[in-house]
Amino acid sequence: MRKSELAFLLVLISLVSAIFLQAQQSDNAIEKTVTTLEKTWLQSQKTSNPDLLAPLLADRFVDTGSDGAVTGKAEALALVKTMKFESAEYYDVKVTVFGNTAIATGGFKGKGTDASGKPLNVDERWTDTWVKMPNGQWQCVASHASPIKS
Repeated sequence: MRKSELAFLLVLISLVSAIFLQAQQSDNAIEKTVTTLEKTWLQSQKTSNPDLLAPLLADRFVDTGSDGAVTGKAEALALVKTMKFESAEYYDVKVTVFGNTAIATGGFKGKGTDASGKPLNVDERWTDTWVKMPNGQWQCVASHASPIKS
């Protein structure tokens, strides 16, 4: 192999490595962003504050609840307002990035009351699908929850 070919090969390897490193750093930044958005969502549940959640949900957001009901953004926001949690926590939160889409998964445990004052004891796994919108903002487009049977 000639020196010029070797030099070209080294430059090419360096460029590929730099691109890979940049993509990895970008994914890490997205993971942190989506994790922060999930924390804001949890805070909206803890405080029964739909105003914290509203900007996080896409206009055509679809939610499949742990009871199997499929609802949209308006219903999700109304539900947050009516539920009163004494305790609420996420655990085992993981974010996987696929370009301009991120999948967040985790668990939720909460105790409180529903809109009618009935006691709630929630233990479920959830999956949220986040998309980077044309304006650069990350919004959740779909959410699904499944109850954990003890």
